[in-house]
Amino acid sequence: MRKVSIGKQDYESLIKSGCFYVDKTYFIKEWWESQDDVTLITRPRRFGKTLNMSMLECFFSNKYAGRSDLFEGLSIWNDEKYRQLQGTYPVIFISFASVKETKLENAKYRICSLVSEIYEANRYLLKGDLLSDNEKEQFVNVKANMNSIGVVDAIKLLAGYMERYYGKKVIILIDEYDTPLQEAYVGGYWNDMVGFIRSFFNSTFKTNPYLDRAIMTGITRVSKESIFSDLNNLNVITTTNDEYNTSFGFTENEVFAALDEAGLSEKKDDVKLWYDGFTFGKHKDIYNPWSITNYLDKKEFKTYWADTSSNSLVGKLIQRGSPKIKKAMEKLLNGEYITVGIDEQIVFDQLDNDEDAIWSLLLASGYLKVDSMDICVSTGEQKYELSLTNLEVRVMFQKLIKGWFGRTNGASDEFVDALLNGDIKAMNYYMNKIALATFSYFDVGNRPSEYIEPERFYHGFVLGLMVGQREDYAIKSNRESGFGRYDIIMLPCNIENKRLPAIVIEFKVHDSDEEKSLADTVAVAHKQIEEKRYDEEILALGIEKERIRHYGFAFEGKKVLIG
Repeated sequence: MRKVSIGKQDYESLIKSGCFYVDKTYFIKEWWESQDDVTLITRPRRFGKTLNMSMLECFFSNKYAGRSDLFEGLSIWNDEKYRQLQGTYPVIFISFASVKETKLENAKYRICSLVSEIYEANRYLLKGDLLSDNEKEQFVNVKANMNSIGVVDAIKLLAGYMERYYGKKVIILIDEYDTPLQEAYVGGYWNDMVGFIRSFFNSTFKTNPYLDRAIMTGITRVSKESIFSDLNNLNVITTTNDEYNTSFGFTENEVFAALDEAGLSEKKDDVKLWYDGFTFGKHKDIYNPWSITNYLDKKEFKTYWADTSSNSLVGKLIQRGSPKIKKAMEKLLNGEYITVGIDEQIVFDQLDNDEDAIWSLLLASGYLKVDSMDICVSTGEQKYELSLTNLEVRVMFQKLIKGWFGRTNGASDEFVDALLNGDIKAMNYYMNKIALATFSYFDVGNRPSEYIEPERFYHGFVLGLMVGQREDYAIKSNRESGFGRYDIIMLPCNIENKRLPAIVIEFKVHDSDEEKSLADTVAVAHKQIEEKRYDEEILALGIEKERIRHYGFAFEGKKVLIG
């Protein structure tokens, strides 16, 4: 097995080291022959975007002229036309991966620093009479601390100088174009950053007569109206497009060949369960390269890809989301799919108000996959069936949700133990402890007019506590049984295991107009379980009546009573 290098994103270094590499050089030909002026390709993080951009630089840049050693034996080198093309263009390559600042001023400074580094690398342009005195002064004034207005035109100006020097228009590569925008949303300076990036891209791509062609990569397709409103020469390739559908990520054949090479052929089914599931266009069975290379190196099944990010934005959106979003997440964690509308043009400042925008972001980020898509003939509306991508993502979400209850100092685990053991006193103690510690951390309605929403909130909250029980229990909620729809039923996965009870839970928010106390509310919950005959589904499975436990949860703000 070739040595597996973890995290190496520089193409030249990877090839020279002889480390494990999956040939993606056909991407060069596919992109070049598209003849598109500006191409934007979105893929989830850690999917080889930076490595492919580095590969493009090594192939086209005249800095690498004559470097046949970087491509011999790879698919692109079989074509004589492309052998002649290698190393013949001036190339500007910039990555925004490091622009992760909490303040606008710092983000702009970081971008200015990146541009100034590119200028430093091209100081040979100052020699001789190529540039006028004014141009030379402008050149040396491109610094990290320059005015942000000056950096807007800096890439276009540099492209002009390079075209004059080489007699050939320039290729521009921008990697992780959307990182500053995502950080701006999290940091609360979205609108200001959008205006700055829009001007930068307009100058670099739209009004740049020195540009031959360009390519950008990122995770999301940020709305055209936000930053690309002036670019009518832009071809956008998202995860639902067929173009370049195998250029990023590993295909199943590539993964299985690597497992054979590593002597891990017997692990193919497990690797597929953990890391398969990404879909680009019509091509299914795409694997994320980060997890595969880590597995080849460490030979352990872990959440490698999911753990490369704090997942803070995803957690924030779900945690603060409506009960509908929490219910959808419950379905996804149960291995089911959700049907939603998707708008691939993501507007970050709409994420707090537009639920479809949240699912669009999760799809673009790789947490969800498209199972199918249907178009309504009368309206043209597209509806997508989405599910969690694979086991790695499911485990990540389970960790994420469990982490929300970490501040309870173990009370959540104690509560679940009490629930399974039928210890009502302990259940009440630990649930109230959890409520005091965490309910202010979530969105809880307290007004009488919000009767339904709090009930759904508490429902979702308790479901979150049950995440760790999915190995022993099938957890269902809001399903029909008997003459109504129960809130939660926990069914033992192994029905023959007599130690595991079946559990029915009904939630009620205290209604002071109808009930004198929380105890009365608990009684209402039990009455509903009996009258609606929620046990029917459980009894039909052959579980004895005496193994079924009923719990009524009564809530009033942060106060809880379980009976």
